Amino acid sequence: MAKPKVLVTWPYLFPEADELLQQETEVAYHKEERPMTRQELMEALCDKEGLLCMLFDRIAGEVLDAGPYLKVVSNLGVGLDNIDIEAATQRGIVITHTPGILTEATADLGWVLLMATARLIPQAHNFTKNKQFKGIRYHIFLGKDLVGKTLGIYGMGRIGTALARRSRGFNMRIIYHNRKPNPEGEKETGAKYVSLQELLRKSDFLVIVAPLTPETHGRFGLEEFHQMKRDAILINIGRGPIVKEKELIQALKEGLIWGAGLDVYEKEPEIEEDLLAMNRVVLLPHIGSATIETRSAMALTAVQDLVEALKGKKPRHSPNWDKIKG
Repeated sequence: MAKPKVLVTWPYLFPEADELLQQETEVAYHKEERPMTRQELMEALCDKEGLLCMLFDRIAGEVLDAGPYLKVVSNLGVGLDNIDIEAATQRGIVITHTPGILTEATADLGWVLLMATARLIPQAHNFTKNKQFKGIRYHIFLGKDLVGKTLGIYGMGRIGTALARRSRGFNMRIIYHNRKPNPEGEKETGAKYVSLQELLRKSDFLVIVAPLTPETHGRFGLEEFHQMKRDAILINIGRGPIVKEKELIQALKEGLIWGAGLDVYEKEPEIEEDLLAMNRVVLLPHIGSATIETRSAMALTAVQDLVEALKGKKPRHSPNWDKIKG
């Protein structure tokens, strides 16, 4: 029996995931370490039953239509804003993704970014590496204390709850805003549900962990920054378009907030030039889940769900299986 043909939009995954793909499918990998162009992707899908894509791949109806035999799209990531799920469902194409696996690694990264921004760690590191350290000076790299401060979380799901757990060692007060209250998260962390306005007013550190939806798109702009504390720090490990980047720059220039730490960007991978030159801004290259253990587990899960769905079996993580098969 012929194996199903599958396209992977990157030249490799991780050993265990690649081995399973090669055992179960006739797999073709993109040959270069760069995103496929839309034309390349559409041409490569002409005879494929399965697609394993990355977060930077935009999978719209036009792309799906280029794969007349396409049955399954497996997204290597928890977010699904890069895929038109409604279009896939209309075409009977199953979507899978990898939620849960990256929770702890992303929460770790969020906490590291918060601390690095608050204490100006990258700036001090570069200062030292450039041989500018000539002895202690009492008025350089003055950062912000964490102990006893208020941590605000926008998006209290798995990652937001994990982030809140990490704050307890700093005796922080935890407040959050969500589409709806999260009683389990509150019980575990002592967090308090508040309105968005209260979150903005009271947070010393405001961490965005929410997914990108029509409701969260552009949620943070000048109007919100005007309501924040002048010494507040904004951290975004959710999705870039939740923050209006040009308005964040204006807020930082005008002193509406103290600083910002970003792992995601509004027009990723493009970054506003002004952000690159700002002293109280820490920028990372979207590495929230980037640990060996987490990324390899994500790849294996993406492959396992892809293989299961191609066999007609229900995958563990699919937003539209029941709509198609139910």
